[in-house]
Amino acid sequence: MSPRLEFAMDAAWRAGRFTLGLFGTGAPIQLKPDQTPVTEADRGAERLIREAIRRAYPGEAIYGEEEGGDPAGGTRWVIDPIDGTKSFVCGVPLYATLLSFEEAGVPILGVACFPALGEILYAERGGGAFWNGRPARVSERGSLDGAVVSVGSHKGLVRTGRLDGFLRVAERAMATRTWCDAFGHALVATGRVEAMVDPIVERYDVSSVQVIVEEAGGRFTDFAGAPNPSAEAIASNGLVHDELIGAFRS
Repeated sequence: MSPRLEFAMDAAWRAGRFTLGLFGTGAPIQLKPDQTPVTEADRGAERLIREAIRRAYPGEAIYGEEEGGDPAGGTRWVIDPIDGTKSFVCGVPLYATLLSFEEAGVPILGVACFPALGEILYAERGGGAFWNGRPARVSERGSLDGAVVSVGSHKGLVRTGRLDGFLRVAERAMATRTWCDAFGHALVATGRVEAMVDPIVERYDVSSVQVIVEEAGGRFTDFAGAPNPSAEAIASNGLVHDELIGAFRS
């Protein structure tokens, strides 16, 4: 494990622990211009991570959900202080603190901390993926028949014209579930579900989980199969990936 990954794990874990102090407390909720919720837990966690990066890696670029930065890619840290703020404000423990480091716009390491679950996933290019210190690996199911597929948002499926495709997936799968946000991708990386369909994302939503899923043996693309997505994402065990893409092309 590189010193950079060790740093990222510590920074994400500390920020995640900070969010627990406000989890389930009825902390005030504000709405952003896009009508999505934000809390002091989101803002405070991102500040903690930014301060840690500036101390350890002064001058390096940072892009975060709450305080922005250059969204164009390049070499930078990418922060999502609470991925799953809607879960957080509802008292559902499936939210995550995400941190990655990208080179030339591609994540080379990623951390997904689930503070309310006491879990952490992390990966580094060429080094494999890990779940609470144990190797993480995608499932070996080779077909959508009998598979379990997570989805990020029904509203997002409708808005992006993907609902019919997802219904085709649902007809074949054993189950479809809204285990969404980073938790859905974590389920793929740990072999608990076969795929996660995310019709609307931002780069900070997927940068860290992309490298985790890929290092766990899976695939992570957009709906056309292109790698390194930033506006939509499909994560899978790799074996069902082409079938998924085909369902959305029909």
